[in-house]
Amino acid sequence: MDEFKRKDFPYSRILSSMCTTPHPLAVKAHVKFITSNLGDPALFRGAKELEDRVIEMLGSFMHNPKARGYVTSGGTEANIQALRAFRNLKKLANPNVVVPESAHFSFDKAGDILGIEIRKARLDEDYRVDLSDVERLIDEKTVGIVGIAGTTSLGQIDPIEDLSKLALEKDVFLHVDSAFGGFVIPFLYPKLKFDFRLEGVCSITIDPHKMGMATIPAGCILFRDERFLKALAVKTPYLITEEQFSLTGTRPATGVASTYAVLKYLGFEWLKKVVKRCMDVTLYLVEEMERLGFERVIDPVMNVACFKTERATEIRDELYRRGWAVSVIENPRALRFVVMPHVTFRVIDEFISTLKDVLRNI
Repeated sequence: MDEFKRKDFPYSRILSSMCTTPHPLAVKAHVKFITSNLGDPALFRGAKELEDRVIEMLGSFMHNPKARGYVTSGGTEANIQALRAFRNLKKLANPNVVVPESAHFSFDKAGDILGIEIRKARLDEDYRVDLSDVERLIDEKTVGIVGIAGTTSLGQIDPIEDLSKLALEKDVFLHVDSAFGGFVIPFLYPKLKFDFRLEGVCSITIDPHKMGMATIPAGCILFRDERFLKALAVKTPYLITEEQFSLTGTRPATGVASTYAVLKYLGFEWLKKVVKRCMDVTLYLVEEMERLGFERVIDPVMNVACFKTERATEIRDELYRRGWAVSVIENPRALRFVVMPHVTFRVIDEFISTLKDVLRNI
């Protein structure tokens, strides 16, 4: 096991992932519930009670303490379930959902699995979804639209307030994918509304195993009210529990326990400090990259930074050979960095030193 583990990249050399080293308290809680299966909550009542508390905590954080939902395997499952609920409630033949071009690839998976046409709206010059194009793509078969609060590629935030108004006007559901941004935006933009304060928002994806520093897997789907969750129900005749709302059957309670431990013991004020530290390191990274002649794609909205270069793939591959993981985006072609809690000023200094050598030798 040690031999195989050594082949993994250490987080201290990962500048491309939206996951991070979990908090030690989260790890302890994870281990304590490692045998609990939320696929049959009637048997694992303590784990189910913890999940209910987590949903209430996250719902309140998203300004709806009466929100319903469950802890998922991650943002992909949460996004699939949101679209599944929309489809089941609208009951339209040949349904479609409008998403931004910047939407996570999980929406392509959702369309394939659910038989929903995924229509992609273009982006504006700031890489936010173009509202007029979303409106153009909506028709009588549209069951929902999607806004991204923290895009995977750039960390950009779509105009969720405007999307909410459009959803109400067109009588379609609105899902907000804040898998990454949900634990960041509230601490950076206290006046920015992207959650259940907006009447048109019907569901939200938020991942504790990202900036929440819970263990993997710990995503979450939150719905405005019970009817969306009920739209996912299937009968489970051989279990004590009569029905199930989740996408998977067997579900680990580990993510639930680790999320509860972090939120209950450390709280959201602690997360605010984590976000501030990540933003400080992000700005430091931007300064160092610009000293090397790189141009940022946009001013970092959150702890994601991208830098234009036609040699992005070549640089990424050479860094990988030297034990560093960064990623590349295509539109525009750029190196992409995610500054998670494990990325410190010292890590940036070590990375920049390696990058300088790479640039001299490629």
